[in-house]
Amino acid sequence: MSRVHEALRRAEQLEKTTGPTPAPPGPAGDAANGHAAAAVLAPALTEALLARIKSVPFTPAVDSHLMDAAKPHEAPAEEFRTLRTRLNHLQTLQPIHSVVVTSPSPAEGKSFAAINLALSESQLEGNRTLLVDCDFRRPIVHSLFQIDRSPGLTDYLLGKAPLEDVIRQVGNSNLYLLTAGEAVLNPLELLNLREVKSLIDQLPNLFNWIILDSPPLLFAADANLLATLCDGAMLVVRIGTTTIDSVTRAMQSLCENNVLGIIVNGARRGELYSKYTYYHSYYYARPQPQAESASTAAE
Repeated sequence: MSRVHEALRRAEQLEKTTGPTPAPPGPAGDAANGHAAAAVLAPALTEALLARIKSVPFTPAVDSHLMDAAKPHEAPAEEFRTLRTRLNHLQTLQPIHSVVVTSPSPAEGKSFAAINLALSESQLEGNRTLLVDCDFRRPIVHSLFQIDRSPGLTDYLLGKAPLEDVIRQVGNSNLYLLTAGEAVLNPLELLNLREVKSLIDQLPNLFNWIILDSPPLLFAADANLLATLCDGAMLVVRIGTTTIDSVTRAMQSLCENNVLGIIVNGARRGELYSKYTYYHSYYYARPQPQAESASTAAE
């Protein structure tokens, strides 16, 4: 996939010296021509665009397992805050703003990790975070937040909607959503459009973090392509499900050159979270002296 990225870079350099290349006939040409308006918008992302973005309420689906800001001391939230701290420290050492979150195979928790990482980042003051659903094959972000799937990213790339209509702000928070958009027959071809790289390059003008939820690595080439366009990638594996062979092949497909880390999902709560639960239940929910005396008397 590094060759794909290099080809895109050479095409951009060629266009600067020779002018735009005419779009080929057929569906690919139609998509390129139809996206003219979006291509003009992408290099000019400014704060004024944020003022035109609509807001949606934070109404997570039942059993969505999303972080709850009202319960900041639950153990899963602690784990994602630890991950956030490490990523933010890494950002001070090198320019990292766009991160692809993927997994070797389905059902390993990549969307769970991507969404909660975005929620965690957005809880920091002034830390605007954009969560992008790039899994055009099986999108889930819109379902977990209970908002419309379209208009979304595919609508923008096909020139059917401007950027301000496809991004939505969650309440008054720092979290913004870019859903997958309408279903398409050619997800990989759409992600190969020059406008995808242009958009990813320009989004840091508005957002400190851009987190992309992508399809599994070993079932589609989408994540490999996105990883070449972003600053880094994170691999999600699930205890008891992901095999060593799958991890090895996934790392090889990413070329191991921009892998920021591996997120281990599916640890048993009793093993991983017991210390957090004890600490926070004692510090934040310690009973009053009267309650302690009553408890002692009852015993």
